[in-house]
Amino acid sequence: MPAFITFGRILFSVLFIYSGLTKLFTIAATAEVISAKVVIPALVAPYAVQLEAMTGMPAPQMLAVAIGAFEVISGLMIAINFGARFFAILLIILVAVSTFYFHDFWNQPSPENANTIIDALKNLSIIGALFLIAGYGRTPRTVEPIYRDL
Repeated sequence: MPAFITFGRILFSVLFIYSGLTKLFTIAATAEVISAKVVIPALVAPYAVQLEAMTGMPAPQMLAVAIGAFEVISGLMIAINFGARFFAILLIILVAVSTFYFHDFWNQPSPENANTIIDALKNLSIIGALFLIAGYGRTPRTVEPIYRDL
């Protein structure tokens, strides 16, 4: 069974590695999509301006680089099973936030929102798999009776 879990973990992490690399290789397009959907909150705006001045990049471009790098690093960490729980929990947050901002099917009329609903459900499935990785962790589980804690 551990071989199947290892193989599944590696195959699952390919999704995040590929997605992160795509974001990093197309930073301008990713930044454009981010700027169309995400608004910097007023509370964070002064810090964003400082970061923009320090890096010379606009906030959407910084987010594109940060998210792309985070996805690649998290995917690699899950694949090599180092800090898998930690990175799975962080990816749960990332996927949930990106689903809220980028797959907002509740703001679209009924016939046009079909693809967005499918994308949101896909992300929900990914969150479920990340919960499995976070719950399973790094070490193999011993055989436990079902519903023992209840």
